[in-house]
Amino acid sequence: MSNTMFNVAIDCNDLSAQIEFWSRVMETPVAFSDDHEAVIEFPDGPNLFFQRVPEPKTVKNRVHVCLRPSRLRELEVARLVDVGATVVSDHRTPDGAGWVVLADPEGNEFCVLRSDAEREAQQS
Repeated sequence: MSNTMFNVAIDCNDLSAQIEFWSRVMETPVAFSDDHEAVIEFPDGPNLFFQRVPEPKTVKNRVHVCLRPSRLRELEVARLVDVGATVVSDHRTPDGAGWVVLADPEGNEFCVLRSDAEREAQQS
């Protein structure tokens, strides 16, 4: 999976749940010990920085992580829903371009783009 954004900070109330969710999203197991901050450093990015905040955020901002999966986007969206994401909106055009916005368990939004294979198929 390749990613277009790097070094993202995520405030969260339940640090362990967020770490578990994002490690499943990125398909990389993560161990952490500190209960206030954690970092997931993926070989090809992004690095995700998590900080526990004392109470749930009332205003959610989009987490600027855009995933370009190696598998078909439909399969990737289904996989992410299976690991706990929710679909927020679908911004695809009839030709398959665009993106799907998902939210993590604390409501932070991120997007899934077309895979490189889907882009190449559409261009040929």
